[in-house]
Amino acid sequence: MSKRNPVYDFKWCPGCGDFGVKVAIEQALAKRAIERQESVEKSAIIAGIGCSGNLVHLQEGPQPFGIHGIHGRTLPIAYGFKSNRPDMNVLVVSGDGDFLSIGAEHIGPQARRNLDITVVVMDNGIYGLTKGQASPTTEFEVVTATTRYGKLDDRMHPLEVYMGLGVPYIASEMSSRVKQLGEAIKDAMDYPGFSIVHVQSPCTTYNDTYALLKGDEKKGIEPLAFPIPEEHDVTDLDAARKLVTGKRIPIGLIYKRAGESVPGHERLRLAKERTKATQAPVERLLAAMTI
Repeated sequence: MSKRNPVYDFKWCPGCGDFGVKVAIEQALAKRAIERQESVEKSAIIAGIGCSGNLVHLQEGPQPFGIHGIHGRTLPIAYGFKSNRPDMNVLVVSGDGDFLSIGAEHIGPQARRNLDITVVVMDNGIYGLTKGQASPTTEFEVVTATTRYGKLDDRMHPLEVYMGLGVPYIASEMSSRVKQLGEAIKDAMDYPGFSIVHVQSPCTTYNDTYALLKGDEKKGIEPLAFPIPEEHDVTDLDAARKLVTGKRIPIGLIYKRAGESVPGHERLRLAKERTKATQAPVERLLAAMTI
């Protein structure tokens, strides 16, 4: 990658889960471009700050547009971008530290607006780029660079947060399942509204959770991740809530709001049309102001 970026050399640690996410996104964008008979350049990737942010620089093959934004503000940038270019496919890539800390305040508003973008959250339960500080999804009492006596606040459960904030499309995946993850991202991009694909993407340097997620029979470790049953009704809100409230992590499509989904940019267009239709001509307004 240093040949492509002679000034900056963007790297991830060996074994980082984000490598799998990178490949999955490339596959999803390529498949989408083929199906819609349009170029990959019809898509834009907006990244935050952290290890996940490097993904915007590391795409192989045809290049989508890319914006490497500021910490926690991927959604406001995406909102501005999509509002002005509704024809573009917008993909946000972010990490748990970026998206779920100061970025968390933006999730609810964009869910309610039904902003037509897909967010891929790479959750490694730690701040990896800045050397292992506790993030919102770090477990309680874990000792890190910023929690020398152990983390004092409970771990955030992102899937529960998304459900509570009204996100209309929620999927959960693992970075090691590259093919399935690519399909999940592609399906999320096809949804006409706000979609989140939350990915367990372990940090091999500061928080290696591969064995916990997959399980280790020899060591007696039960897998933390489990496949969502085929009979699960993704449009059943109560069933989705039950899936995400346990201690284990469901893998697959959790929730897809039933009924027609009117995306945010379409709501904006309709609002402008309504306003235009009710506006009085300038001449009438001026006449009304004349004494």
